[in-house]
Amino acid sequence: MNWLAWKMLTGDRAKYFGIVFGVAFGSLLIAQQSSIFVGLMRRTSSQILDVTEADVWVMDQRQQNVDEIRPMPDNRLYQVRGVEGVAWAVRLYKGLVRIRTDDGQFRQAILVGVDDSTFVGAPRQMKQGEHADLRRPDGIVVDEAGYRVLFPGQPVELGRTLDMNDRRAVVVGICDVTPPFQTFPVIYTRYSQATQFIPRERNTLSFILAKAEPGVDKDELSARIRHQTSLQAMSWDDFFWFNIRYYLENTGIPVNFGITVTLGFIVGAAIAGQTFYLFTLENLKQFGSLKAMGVDNLRLVGMILFQAMAVGLMGFGIGIGMAAGFFEAMEISGQADLRGMFVPWQVIAMTAAAVGMIVVVASLLSLRRVLVLEPAVVFK
Repeated sequence: MNWLAWKMLTGDRAKYFGIVFGVAFGSLLIAQQSSIFVGLMRRTSSQILDVTEADVWVMDQRQQNVDEIRPMPDNRLYQVRGVEGVAWAVRLYKGLVRIRTDDGQFRQAILVGVDDSTFVGAPRQMKQGEHADLRRPDGIVVDEAGYRVLFPGQPVELGRTLDMNDRRAVVVGICDVTPPFQTFPVIYTRYSQATQFIPRERNTLSFILAKAEPGVDKDELSARIRHQTSLQAMSWDDFFWFNIRYYLENTGIPVNFGITVTLGFIVGAAIAGQTFYLFTLENLKQFGSLKAMGVDNLRLVGMILFQAMAVGLMGFGIGIGMAAGFFEAMEISGQADLRGMFVPWQVIAMTAAAVGMIVVVASLLSLRRVLVLEPAVVFK
């Protein structure tokens, strides 16, 4: 009977491809927009993802995210180091800086100042140069995508100079980082050097990165730091989600992408449901013939569900393939806005559930006409 259901489904190629296209288009919209949303949320915490050495992030008590920073006095570092269970703690600067390039153009960039001696917080993947090169006078490391923004159309090479806060900066390394939410170049330098590249402030300490001693729980250490210093302290993963929650609750990104995903579901369900319903109407005589030959309703329902499942699987596969191919094409073409984005397995699972709902809706629209069908219709 499944073979017969398949022949009925593919008998009219135009309607068959129309149903598959509807499901595929819905799958593409849901998977692509959901993946871009997840990628954007991940980008909001790019600096957190790139720092893997520390267990605990310490910051001002009123700080709400990784970008809006309230600097702390330097003596806070020694308070954190004095907390029981802290193996080591170092300073980290993060902020925006204005750059003047050789051709006189001004750019905004993200400046990260890492610990002078240990380089905790420095980029993990170096394309050119080494971390030790940051010890050179006025040395900076620039991410590769940011380098192309600062020096468009020029070969990637070391030794180029920039101007930050009327001070000369020399590119001594090229690195690869997680793409930031703000598509600005990311520049790394030593903490002491970073304070020279920014306008003078009374306090410049953005974060304190702490490592727990062996056997000490990260959450327990965070609670100790909060209790003894009155600072805000969170483990790496807690800070990651804390930062994402801020953007979810205080920006319009979730609403905008949610509308697009919902529209994709509605459009896919409407196209597939309507086409599948018309397909069933045109095959009522065939279903009537089967009933006249003794096929019961349960077997007919199974045939329709088989048809819907076949369409759903093909449409889902095509839609996910197109979404993955889109991100792969953007990566190959070097499109900076979508760099590093992909289709997570969670999005694939969510899309599969949505496609399942689409084919169920399409099936339900058709089932009633078949269940109330009289076998005599074949003789009319």
